[in-house]
Amino acid sequence: MAKYAKWIGGGLGWAVGGPIGALLGYAFGSMFEKTDNIEEYASHHNGGRGHRESNPDDFAASLLVLSAAVMKADGKVVKSELDFVKAFLQQQFGPEKASSYIIDLREILKQDIPLRDIANQIASNMDHSSRLQLYHYLWGIAMADGHLDKKEDELMKYLASYLRISKFDYESIKAMFVKSTDSAYKILEIDSNATDEQLKKAYRKMAVKYHPDKVSHLGEEHRAAAEEKFKKVAEAYNSIKKQRGIS
Repeated sequence: MAKYAKWIGGGLGWAVGGPIGALLGYAFGSMFEKTDNIEEYASHHNGGRGHRESNPDDFAASLLVLSAAVMKADGKVVKSELDFVKAFLQQQFGPEKASSYIIDLREILKQDIPLRDIANQIASNMDHSSRLQLYHYLWGIAMADGHLDKKEDELMKYLASYLRISKFDYESIKAMFVKSTDSAYKILEIDSNATDEQLKKAYRKMAVKYHPDKVSHLGEEHRAAAEEKFKKVAEAYNSIKKQRGIS
């Protein structure tokens, strides 16, 4: 009960209801002594459904549940995989938060995860910039061991669809982790035939889309992590300019 209380006390809104709330409930045990139904609690605290700025606890719950799904993609969870995720969380959130998140993650990993339902709940409630940041985190976890398993690759493609992330956004973020000869163009969401003017426009567009301020409402650690996407866009742009001899 105390474990689940942490999430509720942290101010979860929509993430307490629906399949995410059910999953957390199974993982940590029901603690709604004065609330008979998780959905009732969520609707009371949500203040309306639809895309909005997610609070940090909604985001953290979504991240842990989907991280568990990515880890289980190949049908098993091994110690080395958990170690990779632990290191990833420590890097992103610091030792104290990471330690707490790992405990939560271990409990969630014991559950069956209805991926489509979970992702649909997130897509219906989380703003686009937060979903892009969440998806970027998941690619970091999928590639934590430096290798992309075929099942992991398939899962990430399905997740993009379930989270209502466009094909272009999917290819852009994937290209930040999986290198190919045209990665720079994919990151900027253009092809190699784009004119120099189209290149400049694409860079400006992507710089706005991935600007760290877009996720500042999630907290400083997420804003700092969003710098990675922002830097990748700049690196891709500079790489293409160098190839083309553009000053």
